[in-house]
Amino acid sequence: MRITALRTVAYTYAASRPLSDVNFPEGRQEQRTTALFIDTDEGITGVAVHGSPDSAIRPFEHLLLGRDPRGVRDIYKQMVDEVFKVGNRGATAGPIATIDLALWDLKAKANGEPLWRTLGAGVGRVRAYASDIGIGLSDDELRAYYAKMAKLGISAGKLKVGHDPQADLRRLGIMQEELARTGKTPLLCIDSNEYWSPKQAIISIRELERHYPIYWAEEPADRWDYRGLAKVSAGVTAQVATGENLKDPTEIGPLIEHGAMDVFEPNPKGMGVTGALIASDTCSTFRIPVAMMNSPGNYAAHVAAALPNHMMMEVPDLGRDVWFTVDAELRDGEIILGDTPGFGFTLDLEKLEELSRRPSPHAHAGLMPRRPGAGVIPSPVRS
Repeated sequence: MRITALRTVAYTYAASRPLSDVNFPEGRQEQRTTALFIDTDEGITGVAVHGSPDSAIRPFEHLLLGRDPRGVRDIYKQMVDEVFKVGNRGATAGPIATIDLALWDLKAKANGEPLWRTLGAGVGRVRAYASDIGIGLSDDELRAYYAKMAKLGISAGKLKVGHDPQADLRRLGIMQEELARTGKTPLLCIDSNEYWSPKQAIISIRELERHYPIYWAEEPADRWDYRGLAKVSAGVTAQVATGENLKDPTEIGPLIEHGAMDVFEPNPKGMGVTGALIASDTCSTFRIPVAMMNSPGNYAAHVAAALPNHMMMEVPDLGRDVWFTVDAELRDGEIILGDTPGFGFTLDLEKLEELSRRPSPHAHAGLMPRRPGAGVIPSPVRS
């Protein structure tokens, strides 16, 4: 089997609600992304459903054409070696992850089995946690979202926080109340998206912990600030979760060495499958649990199912699977994976063609700015 072509299709779609956090509270509902197809001479095609633009993919094309796509980890290493000087970060990391995703989909399809089996998972099921990704949602909208998730048996949730302590407390109460309808004790997580300084994070999290048991605090300080993250971990009861914005597996080394990461969160869009496997296995040797980040249609659950130290996977239910379905369902608080080969995609190429004709909704599609004053201007904390 040999790779014969790489094809990309850029498209615009509207999520079911605006994606927003403390850095970008107004949010954005329309999204621009790219689908990647890797074709072979045996008629099997690997697909990545969200990824980097064509201009970022093409520099790696010479490493792929004519290659046997089943040697995924070798190809991954060659791509990382190709960008050694600039590093597997930023603009170079996205296409590496996108290609890696499509290659693993292809490899499992060539095996005639779902990716979770190819990766060695015993069962195709993963615990889920609900995640609103919507600091701009009204209280009623927030309640409706977590009520919907609770009806699916999900009893763990993650709330966007960081700017208004009073609102954070009120909204944590809403999330807890709705998730408790499952009959289980809710796990309450928060995510401040690197908005706080370490000291601000400790003050803010301690105040929240006076009222609610916080299971983990996600990105309470900058992703590379291992000193600051370690300080936060030592200064609060909650676990520190981080890693979603790291791109190369080696970046977790300082976090582990300095006790700055209690929960690792691999992002399939940033690390691909191979990077997530390498980093998660490293965490396993240090008894650090893993919580997979979200993906359209929850396809990354295939990877999560194969990680022995995996806790639960983020499920925002954002309606991003607008031109494909995934052989997976949410039931009894879990993502249940089927037996469709690869990631389990069923594609609607006519719908993709329609979405490809829609213009980009903004000049800097995909960029998420940082809010002015982040890490500098403290938010008032009131009892």
